[in-house]
Amino acid sequence: MKTMIDKPHFFAEVIESSLQGFTAQSWQWDTFPEFGSLVTVTTKKRTLFGVVDTISTGSIEPGRYPFTYQKTEEELLTEQPQIFEFLKTSFSCIILGFSEHEIMLYHRAPEPPKIHAFVSLATPIEYKRFFACHNYLHVLASSQHTESLDELMLALLRNAHQQKLLDHAKLESFIEIYSLLIGNDYRRLKLFIQRIPA
Repeated sequence: MKTMIDKPHFFAEVIESSLQGFTAQSWQWDTFPEFGSLVTVTTKKRTLFGVVDTISTGSIEPGRYPFTYQKTEEELLTEQPQIFEFLKTSFSCIILGFSEHEIMLYHRAPEPPKIHAFVSLATPIEYKRFFACHNYLHVLASSQHTESLDELMLALLRNAHQQKLLDHAKLESFIEIYSLLIGNDYRRLKLFIQRIPA
């Protein structure tokens, strides 16, 4: 019988947690979600949805830093595979909403995810449910954790496009809400629209 840890869709574990977001560490240093992708953490009561805001890779030991070898990754894996054992990758997520009793809610959950809770990428069905409306934009715009709101929104759009969830009507609705959230800043809006993935 398989345990939860045997299931292939889990790939990371929560190591810091708050109502606004969480930080997770990947079980393998070279396995991590893309910037702007949607991940989930499931508790006994609900499933939390977070968008990946930052990703960082470094040494697992404080004060120890990776050394430059002037060799490709393939060469290093062959000659010195042990050096990769000292690497870790962590990523931070902004919680944009949660699902409870089959209802999607776009605001902070009553409690943060627990430390050591497992993290997985959102499934295509979860992506479809989450992007059914744009209420998550209000949560994202009010977050104090993101350094570049526009970059994160563009990444969200890219992911929605990859999941085939971004038709013309939804894109127009997204832009309309985005315009309101930035105070109808025409210059910023124009520059943003120019960068939207085709």
